[in-house]
Amino acid sequence: MNGVLPNQMIAKMIDENQIATSRPVTDAQIQPASLDLRLGRTAWRVRASFLTGAGARVSDRLEEFEMHKVDLTEGAVLEKGCVYVVPLIESLALPDDIQAVANAKSSTGRLDLLTRVITDGGTEFDRIAPGYHGPLYAEICPRSFSVLVRPGMRLNQIRFRRGEAVLDDTALRALHAQTPLVDRDPVIDAGLGFSVDLRLPDTTLVGYRAKPHTGVIDLDRIDHYRATEYWEDVHSDDGKIILDPGAFYILVSREAVTIPPGYAAEMAPYLAMVGEFRVHYAGFFDPGFGHAASGGAGSRGVLEVRCHEAPFVLEHGQVVGRLVYEAMTEEPTQLYGAGIASNYQGQGLKLSKHFKAPE
Repeated sequence: MNGVLPNQMIAKMIDENQIATSRPVTDAQIQPASLDLRLGRTAWRVRASFLTGAGARVSDRLEEFEMHKVDLTEGAVLEKGCVYVVPLIESLALPDDIQAVANAKSSTGRLDLLTRVITDGGTEFDRIAPGYHGPLYAEICPRSFSVLVRPGMRLNQIRFRRGEAVLDDTALRALHAQTPLVDRDPVIDAGLGFSVDLRLPDTTLVGYRAKPHTGVIDLDRIDHYRATEYWEDVHSDDGKIILDPGAFYILVSREAVTIPPGYAAEMAPYLAMVGEFRVHYAGFFDPGFGHAASGGAGSRGVLEVRCHEAPFVLEHGQVVGRLVYEAMTEEPTQLYGAGIASNYQGQGLKLSKHFKAPE
């Protein structure tokens, strides 16, 4: 059956060495529809981001672009504005009918930590062809904050699929009629439309903007940092804000979203026609996100927004992205939020898990 592979099939791939590791996979790495990938012991500081290219190896390109090596064993700072390549502990020996796609984890995206997977012979970021045999690397570029990393940290996740199982608009409408996917009339056009909420109840606070000059964030420190040291509050009295070029914002969707157990979803890239900004760098939504069976009643989607060329007026209710739903090959044996460490079930406007809740 075509579709996204659930946790039990990912575990089988590990047992059959289709996913190989130099250190045993932990239970915490296996999510309902994805596998967390771990950093190795060395980072290469490189002159620029690159794609490997057909017929080439990442190791060969590193010789071309390397500036220096960084030993991560005792922890090391990856500096804001620099580009690094880190070999991952996991490697792949995919069957010919299985492909993979990677993405940043939610907490990674909320720190504006651009991280993408590259492979030998790769001509796209985060896309791994069926039958790929070889190593995996993370390209990491901290955009807003310098970060302290160590071997074994999990910044990326990878999802495996057989064939194509994307729901077209007709199937998406039928699924919504059976199990409401949002808590309002859906906007369905090549996916489920996502809009921004700039009129939160009983407050003018609608988001956060990353401060330009801050300290380092140790990615192992949870519920540790004061948000005010890293973020500025964004307020709106009239349902509008102006995005500044180059600035990074945390906002929230107007819709409370549900991902039923037999489905997974991914945030599609932004369309330039709706504005000069990008939304949601971390785009996987697991089965059970916001679903009542796993402790949710619809969950808001946090929007990671970066403005590009020109200042842009963002207005309440403006559609800023879309969720593309895919069928699972079978329901996962674990769901997001149901007995596993899911940090963002039932969330509203929320920073990454590294920051203390506002007092």
